Amino acid sequence: MTPETEALAYPIGKFEMPLEYDETQIRKWIERIEVSPKWYDAAIENMDEAQLLTPYRPDGWTVMQVIHHVADSHMNAYIRFKWALTEDCPTIKPYHEKQWAELPDVFNVPVNVSVTILHALHRRWVALMRDMTTEDWKRAMVHPEHNRRMELWQLLAMYAWHTKHHFEHIFRLRERMNWL
Repeated sequence: MTPETEALAYPIGKFEMPLEYDETQIRKWIERIEVSPKWYDAAIENMDEAQLLTPYRPDGWTVMQVIHHVADSHMNAYIRFKWALTEDCPTIKPYHEKQWAELPDVFNVPVNVSVTILHALHRRWVALMRDMTTEDWKRAMVHPEHNRRMELWQLLAMYAWHTKHHFEHIFRLRERMNWL
């Protein structure tokens, strides 16, 4: 990957798992999850169909695919939180995100439906997380593709990065294309 392509693929840098956390960091990550649906509202505001079908980088997903992907991904994240909170270190089921991004619903359902899902889902997810205890944040799950145990605070850190990562794909595309 060229430096230019990498900058388009990872506009805020690649995710780096933090080694530790504190209550302040947890609050910041939760706040990012809470506000991000509004970012996506703004990101797609006044975009026409041609713009929604524009890839954010060469050989990348279209804006439409990115929006639907974030909804798919965050639905999985919410379920993973619930599994980890109610089961003893469950092994989660991964999904093929690239294949999901090619399914017919991605192309046949308006993107605002997935943004609406994000508003409702993040409201539930944030309510769940705000009531979690220190012990709850240490509950874990196993991701079989990575063959590692992940504690819920680590999952939160990853999804706080993830929501900003994909928002920046769209926002920076709008800047480059002068669609602001």
